[in-house]
Order: sequence, then structure tokens, then C-alpha cells
Amino acid sequence: MSEDLPSIRAAEVRAGRWELTGAGELSLINDFLGYVADRGYSPRTVRAYAFDLLHFTRWLAAEQTGLDEVGTDVLLRYLAANRAERRNGQHENVIPLARGSASGFAPATINRRMAAISGLFTFRSMRDPDAVNPVPKGPAARRTARGERTGLLAHLARPKPRSGLRVREPRRLPRGLDRAETAALLGSFRTDRDRAIAGLMLLSGLRSAEVLGLRVAEVDIGGGWVRVTGKGDKERRVPLDPDVAGLIQSYLLAERPETVSKSLFVVAKGQHRGQPLTAAGLRRIFRYHREISGVAAGHPHALRHTFGTALAEAGVDLPVLQALMGHDHVESSAAYIHLAPAHVRAAYDAARERQRALQGGC
Repeated sequence: MSEDLPSIRAAEVRAGRWELTGAGELSLINDFLGYVADRGYSPRTVRAYAFDLLHFTRWLAAEQTGLDEVGTDVLLRYLAANRAERRNGQHENVIPLARGSASGFAPATINRRMAAISGLFTFRSMRDPDAVNPVPKGPAARRTARGERTGLLAHLARPKPRSGLRVREPRRLPRGLDRAETAALLGSFRTDRDRAIAGLMLLSGLRSAEVLGLRVAEVDIGGGWVRVTGKGDKERRVPLDPDVAGLIQSYLLAERPETVSKSLFVVAKGQHRGQPLTAAGLRRIFRYHREISGVAAGHPHALRHTFGTALAEAGVDLPVLQALMGHDHVESSAAYIHLAPAHVRAAYDAARERQRALQGGC
């Protein structure tokens, strides 16, 4: 790596702070990253923004363009570069259907980068009202997002500001595991800790970060409840399956090493024994069990998707599903209704029966 190119380091990992180092004027970016962390954004979001802005500053360095020289035309060129950049493992004769191109970054990655850049220049405008924001607003900011109210009740909708610097993202339905995959993946776990982690995702719908953030005091084994801190530090209470409660109890009594940590799940052995289990550690656990179980889709979030799909197929009301999953927007929960084949089939069969009855009465 060239010493002239910016690099990145974790300034305070526990506080979720990141900063860029190296040549060039990076103070604005580092101030923005500190501002985002102070506003309570999740550490994963702050880290993602840091790496997104690192990519942007390196591209600017290659273009011999300073941050103060960035205009809308520069941002459009950067957007095009993201779509054209050839990365390792990409081949000209292999075109992913979701992206429609043999090169470039995923649409979600590109849009997140543009959101980070938009936030950076908005932050600059807050500090210096005379500075021109190169991110286009215009009509794109006044369009309502897909799924918002239109027609007679359109006045009740508050249009979301949307930058014109976006690419279209394919809408993907959440992909859960079938029964055979679930059984194979769960059967590969050998410790009560790992079984309890998987059980909280599969039977309580917790995200990876929510599982890792659990504290011992937040699990009510006797009452069968878990207090979960989700995105945006929003708390919710979710039911605890009796079998998972038993696994947690066994883990606490027999497996969990002596430690001063308040985290529920800690490292079981090695030089980090007794320290809180990290996201990298959790990924390593699931990577190992995907290999030995042969379930390639056995990611932590797939277990959460399986939970949501099972609730939808059981006919759980949408507001209840939203509360259990911890979704901010009901549209996220509605995706599981669309995914539930049993639910869709039952509604289809009922409609066909009514249609046949009407045709027979004519």
C-alpha cells in the first residue's frame, strides 16, 4: 500500500470511533465520523461509513481532486466508477442476475457509500452554511418512496428526502432455511453456548448484534423473557423459548468461564477466554458449522428469517410480527407475509372457492 494513500484505523474501538490517517486533508472526514458516533449510530454503521469514505478519498487521490473541488459532476463520475470497477473474483462471462453486470459493487454498497458522502457534505454545510453541497436535491428529494400513501390520502404522507445519486436496488425477499437445513445446522453445534445463540435467532428472532449485546441480567429464565436492545438503542421484550432457556441455564451453570464481564456470551477458551464474544468470533463459529453441516445458507440472519417466515405461516398479525422482529417499518415485516407459501396458498384456495361458488350460483 502506498504511504501517500489514506488508510484507516480504529481510534476507540469500544466507543465505535474510526478515523482516516495519511496524506491529504482528512480533518473534515474525521470530524464527521466523530459526529456520527456521537449521534448514537451503531458501531457497524460508523465502521461502514469510515471504509466508504476511505474508498472515496482514495478515488479522489487517484483523480487528483481535492475534497473542496468535489462537485456534482465529480460525484457522478465516482458513481459510474463504482459500477464499473472490476474486483477480485469477477469474470466477464459471469453476470449475477441481481446486479445485471459482470463488474462493479452491489447496488446496496454503492447507495450506502453515496449516503455516507451525502452525510459528509451535509455535515460540512452545517458547519459552513456558505459551502455548496454538491449532492443534488431537486425533484428527487420531493418524490415519495415506493409504498408510501398516494391519492386522496397523499397529504398524510411526509415525503422522504432522497438523493438523486442512487442506483436501483433489486428487492429481495428474506431467505430462510427449510426444515432439513435447520436440523442439519443445529445438529452440528456441540456446546450449549452455541446452541443457545442459534436458538435465540431461530426461536426469538434476534439479530447477531442483539445476541452479542445481551447481558446476563437481561435474560429472565424463569419468566421466559429477554430484554433486547435493537437498532437505534431501541429496547423490546421478546418471549424466550423454554428449550432455549434451558440451554442458557446449562451454559451459565456449566460452561461459562469465571469472568467479570456482564455479557451473556463470552469466549470459552484461548487467550481471550472470559471476554465478550465478538462479531468476528460469531462469524467464525457459523462459518465452521456451515462447512461441517453442508448448509451453505446457514448464516446467522438466515435463522432470523426462518423465525419471521414461521410466524407469517402461522398467521401471526402483522403488528405482532413487527414487534417481535423489532422492525421500525411495517414494510419490513410485510416481506415475510409475501414469503410465506402456506399463508399465500390458503388465501388463494379460499378465493378460488368463493369464485367457484359465485359461478355455480349464476
